[in-house]
Amino acid sequence: MKKSARMRDIKEDIMAQSTEKVTGYLPDETPSIGKLLVFAFQQILVMFPATVTVALLTGFHVSTTIFASGLATICFLLITRGKIPLYYGSSFSYIAAILSITGVEKFQLGVASDALISQAQFGIIMSGLVSIAAGIIVTRFGMDVIEKVLPATVTGSIAMVIGITLAGTAVKYAAGYSDATNSFNTIAWIPAIVTLLATIIFSVYLKGVWGQLPILFGILLGYLVAIPLGLVDFSGIWTGASNIVTAPHFTLPTPNWFAVAAIMPIAIATIPESTAHLFQLDIYVNDLARKKGKKEYKIANKLGINLIGDGIGDIVASLFGGPAGTNYGENLSTMAITKNFSVKVLGAAAVMAMGMSFLAPISNAIRSVPSSVINGACIFLFGVIGAQGIAIMINKKVDMFDARNLAVISSILVIGIGGSYAFANGMIPFFGQNLPAIATAAVVGIFLNLILSIGRKKPEAEKTAA
Repeated sequence: MKKSARMRDIKEDIMAQSTEKVTGYLPDETPSIGKLLVFAFQQILVMFPATVTVALLTGFHVSTTIFASGLATICFLLITRGKIPLYYGSSFSYIAAILSITGVEKFQLGVASDALISQAQFGIIMSGLVSIAAGIIVTRFGMDVIEKVLPATVTGSIAMVIGITLAGTAVKYAAGYSDATNSFNTIAWIPAIVTLLATIIFSVYLKGVWGQLPILFGILLGYLVAIPLGLVDFSGIWTGASNIVTAPHFTLPTPNWFAVAAIMPIAIATIPESTAHLFQLDIYVNDLARKKGKKEYKIANKLGINLIGDGIGDIVASLFGGPAGTNYGENLSTMAITKNFSVKVLGAAAVMAMGMSFLAPISNAIRSVPSSVINGACIFLFGVIGAQGIAIMINKKVDMFDARNLAVISSILVIGIGGSYAFANGMIPFFGQNLPAIATAAVVGIFLNLILSIGRKKPEAEKTAA
């Protein structure tokens, strides 16, 4: 009797688990209109600070940059036929190269001249052709080529480097650092910590629809805490009736071969970053699909069209005066945390971003969110990016006792992380040149992997995982 009762209890537990509702949206699923708009706004909040920062650092127009991010995202979603849910924002990898065209002096004065922005646009457009060419190669010759050039040891390590190198920025600005005064405002720690803890608690304990909005709720709570502390500047939100609707400042590209030489090569180094994000997306989407009892989404097999979409996104964004873009790890982390991978949500976010670029009060209101609040949430988000790199290697069953794997992983981690923190702006001085730390780490990792793969047989565990 005891045995049969125990078996009955086990069956009931299994049935309860199987009938438990799994919350989340797969790429081809669509939330109701109300949920869709709220989820989309959460994605905008996550991408907004970094995208605006790139515009400010490079001398590009902020409203144009926001418009370009939305347009590039829509083009990417259309090109990939809604199979790859990723949001495109401005890339930090290109900042140094673009500044070599727009000039540091121009940044200090504010927005660069149309003539300089136009020259940089041409270099960005040509860099898009590199991504397109890489995508065509992958599409033509298959995943075997990319697995040889960009195995999990490279893509996983790059993902970890991206997350960890961003960590310094998150903590620095969570502490209330001001670029204008080169000082910290320690009172800023209060809303930053509130935002961080609230976001974590909401992501762990909220269920259902509420559980898909932890970043939005965390930022809103941090914002409310920041108001009585005097950290929110409301003065710049309302710009007057005549300036409510203002078109972004569009510029056209001007051929400039120096800009091509400076900017185009950066695209080669950003391919591992885009690949890592795609593999991360594949892992998390299919985890949700398994829990919901749905079909497998072969997202990792779409690397070729993903890279083509990357390139076309850069070209389209820069045609109107936007900087080079990339699929954002912050948005990917938000999707992973909230289990919301709906392509329609990202499409709605892109349309909303484009609309905001014409509405000054809305974009100004988002910009009024204190940096300490946004970066309080980013402490969590950037950590998730790094953790996703570990997930890639676990998923591919990388042998961490293999000397070759250790050589590739360790080199990428130290060059990428060490170079980012040891030198100004993450630029490694090298025989008269300044090399971007993350891009250099990616190139070194790819080179080491190819050299050390000569005559090597793939371990059985990695064959099985592949």
